[in-house]
Amino acid sequence: MRIAGTDEAGRGPLAGPVLAAAVILDPARPISGLADSKKLGAGRREQLCAQIQARALAWAVCAASVAEIDDRNILRAALLAMSRAIAALDPPPQQVLVDGLHCPPLAPSLDIPCRALVGGDGLEPCIAAASILAKVERDRMMVAYHRRYPAYRFDRHKGYPTRLHLQKLRQHGPSPIHRRSFAPVQQAALFG
Repeated sequence: MRIAGTDEAGRGPLAGPVLAAAVILDPARPISGLADSKKLGAGRREQLCAQIQARALAWAVCAASVAEIDDRNILRAALLAMSRAIAALDPPPQQVLVDGLHCPPLAPSLDIPCRALVGGDGLEPCIAAASILAKVERDRMMVAYHRRYPAYRFDRHKGYPTRLHLQKLRQHGPSPIHRRSFAPVQQAALFG
């Protein structure tokens, strides 16, 4: 049975899109060391990302934009990104496992059973693989945004509300990739 794991990266940051990945692992080509991406260093995540992309039966990474986050809210945007990633898998999955409390809404043409697992990225290798792909791709994206908006130092904090990021946000006001629906960004826009 083709089981896809899906997870997101980027629900907590104040800037940038939320990304989700979906992965169907190949039982004939196991990958050792898969774990929740937050428990792995950046170098190890990069190594595992390359292995996942080379060995998985199928994988996809999709995003929900800052505008979609601001329009729908972060949870709905994350679920939208997951839906997109699942729909992009070829071959399609026969079952979906999701990290978290909610299954994403799937297109009616995708009649696939879905199960949400709290802490799933620590329980199911396919979800761990998805968490790694989403995190690596989002970090790369935020480094690219740093080149466009260097004053914010996205290369350092990846958009998370660190002391440095909040300082830069107050100093420069929101950039085009800041999430206007998030309170610290709203405050910076009012008082920046």
